[in-house]
Amino acid sequence: MKEINENKEMILEEAMKRLDEILASLNQENVDLDEAMKLYEEGVRTVAFCQKKLTEAERKISLLKITSDGELVEEPFAATEA
Repeated sequence: MKEINENKEMILEEAMKRLDEILASLNQENVDLDEAMKLYEEGVRTVAFCQKKLTEAERKISLLKITSDGELVEEPFAATEA
């Protein structure tokens, strides 16, 4: 089991895979309460990590638009909330 820690930063894809593993473990019938709580807490930390990474990536994205006179203009990406 790979857990996010502060010494080695996990990449987003690894974190999302770990979330799948956590969910699979929590869905097993033989998980005791203490283990379930540890998994839940790790899942919460992992979700926060994923949200942070996605927000950082979103801030770096910019759009190139063509103006009416044919010039390329760079604009910040503005995500729409669903």
